[in-house]
Amino acid sequence: MNTQGTNLPVDDREILRAKLNLETARLDWAALERHFARGSVIKVAPGMDLIDAALHVAGDNTATVQAWLTDGRIARAGMSDAEEWHSRQSVFWVVVVAPWVLVQEIEPPQ
Repeated sequence: MNTQGTNLPVDDREILRAKLNLETARLDWAALERHFARGSVIKVAPGMDLIDAALHVAGDNTATVQAWLTDGRIARAGMSDAEEWHSRQSVFWVVVVAPWVLVQEIEPPQ
């Protein structure tokens, strides 16, 4: 669990982590598409902890979030993402950190 460096006190981080975990849901592309149309979808790279990413975004940890944006671990979803997700009818783990919707595609079984 990497909650180091957020701008929240430890107790608040743990409460927020639990809240975000409870608010995480599975959504298919059809349900996510309207959020994409509003420009609010942030994709989180496979292998990253979705809740950890949400915690840093919610905690206004600008340095970490900027570093992740720079190295591509998180990114605003673009039209090519939407086209790919639509063609595969992808399913995602999703958590809302208003105004953002952080998503992580669930890999289909091979």
